[in-house]
Amino acid sequence: MPRHLIKHTLTAALVTAALGTGLAACNQTKPTATLLAEAKAYQEKGDRKAAMIQLKNAVANTPEDAEARFQLGALHLDSGDAVSAEKELRKALSLGISADRALPLLGRALQTQGQPAKILEEITAEKAKASAELLALRGDALLMSQKPDEAKQAFEQALQVKATSGEALTGLARHALYRNDIEAAERFANEAVGKDPKNPDAWLFQANLLRSLNKPEQAMTAFTRVTELRPHDRIAHVEKAYIQISQGKFEEARKNIKAAQDNAPGNLLATYAQALLDFTQGKNALAQESVQKVLKNAPNHMPSILLAGAIELNLGATQQAEQHLRKYLETNSDNLYARKLLAQAQLKNAQPQDAAATLAPALESGANDPQLLALAGQSYLQARDFDRATAYFEKASSIAPKVAALHTSLGLSRLGQGEKDKAINDLEKGAALDPGSLQGGMTLVQAELNLKRHDKALAAAQRLVKQHPDNAQAHGILGAVHFAKGDVPEARVSLEKALALQPTYFAAVSSLAQLDLREKKPAEAKARFTALLAKDPKHIGAMNALAELALLEKKPAEATSWLEKASTSNPEAVAPALQLGTHYLRIKENQKALTLARKTQTANPTHPDVLDLLGQAQLANNDASGALDSYSRLTNVLPKSAMAQYRMAAAYMALKNETEAANHLKRAVALDPDFLPAHLAQIDLATRGNRPELVLANARALQAREAHRAIGYVIEADLLSAQGKATQALPLYEKAFAEKQDAKILINIHRAMLQSGKEAQADSRIANWMKTHPDDVAMALYVAERSLAKGQYKQAASQFEAATRVAPGNAIALNNLAWTYQQLKDPRALETAEAAYRISGDNPAVLDTLGMILAERGDLKRGLPMLQKAVSLAPHSGDLRLHLAEVLAKSGDKAAARKELETIVAKSNGPGAARAKTLLEQL
Repeated sequence: MPRHLIKHTLTAALVTAALGTGLAACNQTKPTATLLAEAKAYQEKGDRKAAMIQLKNAVANTPEDAEARFQLGALHLDSGDAVSAEKELRKALSLGISADRALPLLGRALQTQGQPAKILEEITAEKAKASAELLALRGDALLMSQKPDEAKQAFEQALQVKATSGEALTGLARHALYRNDIEAAERFANEAVGKDPKNPDAWLFQANLLRSLNKPEQAMTAFTRVTELRPHDRIAHVEKAYIQISQGKFEEARKNIKAAQDNAPGNLLATYAQALLDFTQGKNALAQESVQKVLKNAPNHMPSILLAGAIELNLGATQQAEQHLRKYLETNSDNLYARKLLAQAQLKNAQPQDAAATLAPALESGANDPQLLALAGQSYLQARDFDRATAYFEKASSIAPKVAALHTSLGLSRLGQGEKDKAINDLEKGAALDPGSLQGGMTLVQAELNLKRHDKALAAAQRLVKQHPDNAQAHGILGAVHFAKGDVPEARVSLEKALALQPTYFAAVSSLAQLDLREKKPAEAKARFTALLAKDPKHIGAMNALAELALLEKKPAEATSWLEKASTSNPEAVAPALQLGTHYLRIKENQKALTLARKTQTANPTHPDVLDLLGQAQLANNDASGALDSYSRLTNVLPKSAMAQYRMAAAYMALKNETEAANHLKRAVALDPDFLPAHLAQIDLATRGNRPELVLANARALQAREAHRAIGYVIEADLLSAQGKATQALPLYEKAFAEKQDAKILINIHRAMLQSGKEAQADSRIANWMKTHPDDVAMALYVAERSLAKGQYKQAASQFEAATRVAPGNAIALNNLAWTYQQLKDPRALETAEAAYRISGDNPAVLDTLGMILAERGDLKRGLPMLQKAVSLAPHSGDLRLHLAEVLAKSGDKAAARKELETIVAKSNGPGAARAKTLLEQL
């Protein structure tokens, strides 16, 4: 009878039998005795499915037939359906079947279901005293009930009844395991198969014991003996498959899994084994399909949860992997493999602190696993704690000095520490240890490039190409080095070679296209991607690139078409759907974005990025409550995500609930102090609430973070400037500029210096910057706008013209140049404004400029709608509304003009309000 090692079994919930039922017309007239005889014949032939049908027909014919019920119960038990077996055996007992025949089977059915109390209730000591089998069942039940002494006594009594009882001897072996006496367990198991060699359950117990003791060859022999004695034993077939999978004997494993499936169609043990086989062979999609079937029926089957985590990690679904692995570790916290997998998922999710926390218990236990130490190093490397990262990588390398990847990682960590020479030495060692590994050499080349040591990068890249002459990636990185050295022709040669080796190598296609664009050859860039699509019609990257090219050419409809094609060509892929949805939102196709997001979320209900897109689409469609629901689900999926909390805050802001918004922003910052959007949103809330002390607190918090120190200084300085304290703001702007030399910060310094009476020094700083940064468009525009504000139109025009030469597609530069031309009565004003409009037709300032120029030229039919659209896009701009009012008055619509002017007067106190009052009086 089935016996299993304590703590080494699957629960009964995993054992199912999906056998067909049905009553054939020809059986409806057969006597029950005939049906029972046919069932027996089918069983002898090994056709248990046909036997099951005949036995069910027999019970249907004569429901009160005890023998039919008994045989059906026995077959249910043999097929793994313990619940149905119990039902039929109890019915057989009630109909008068002998207890000597039925009780052993009923006991096994209850044992399979894990119900020791019911076994002891049904099989009393009195009933069992003359039966070794029943005494052994009582012993098992007592052991399951944590009564080892009574259990041992029952097993010994069974041996007194029958000295060769395999059930009693395996029971004593289980008792020995309970006492952690492995030697005694092996002795009793050997004695069981020696004295009762035709007992398949004794062999099954020994096989499981041997497997747990890491003796796979001996275990395989024992499992094979089980299948010889009981060919339909699905457990033995599955266990054989597990061993064969671990030995790489995949075809043999597949045969055993098929045997288990044939004997018990739909059996979850066999399905799990199939998932494990596919996973081991790298067939992750097939493995995922099988393991999901198991988890659908047995959601708490821990081996399947662990396997699902590993599969999702391989498929790149890192969030789903993290969910599975966290669940597994909740009940198996000492499993090192699961911890390492979870840490890998967290690192891929850019959660280095979480990864370090996951690994901490294993590290504290003193584990000297080089992979564990390397993962700890990766965690701290990603968190930019280079000292701790280096310490872990050094320890890992000392344990496994010939593992190239460890030296490569150590080199990267030392680069972060600033130890350039040691870093390069480690990277070179990693590449030398495994010259066949492309990754080590690639990392070395990239490190030399990052250090601007182009000659050394070139030498390393050339070595890499020599070692891997037929590898496209090697030639690709050589091309990148040539480009960094300014040798574009050689870069092209290397990239073309990479493409010749691998015509669908997207990185090479993309790099060559970038070179084409640099040389003002967009048609050639486009041709490269269309050629790639000819070879791979569903290539997502190529279609995305064509969409980007279309956007650069101001062809949004064409961009939309490519993104839609990418999504429809890859209907199961999430990434193209996300890109299309984001694009729809960008071009204000909000309803399309929502429809797509809902469809994608239906197929991927817990995918974080899909939930994020759905929430954004709902907000864009003014469904703040729906967005809140989506983001709530997102926080359930990603409980430690600062972005998820930030999204919740956005939903609450849309619902006008600033208190809850503030709470979620606090959580976001607590989860990730470097998450800038949450800090900026807190500052925005504090500014709107007139809480300068909160603005200052957030600015100081940012100053404490190395990554955001500059912006922290700028925010505090802006606060002081708004309070009229330019002199106090200036040193803070200077601190920010020392952290990050940026034109926008220098512009703030210039303004603060002007307000502090240091005009000459301020202008000198700007002039020096312009000399060293002649292509800085932001600074060029600032200088030109200052001239425009002073009424120095000719100088401003010259400066704006220079800016448009540097950035010919800059709509702001073109717009301001058009406005300046208009002040100079220069006829180029209209064509320049039209050029700005073609680039940025939804920009309120661009619409205002073109609208005013058209109106002044008498084209009110075109000009007036543009001014109206400008005001609708920027309703709080008094200047735009004033321009609209002036043109409305000019058109003769004084009522509409008066309405706009009254709005300005009611909402503004600036110069525009005074001008509006004057116009009102004139009207």
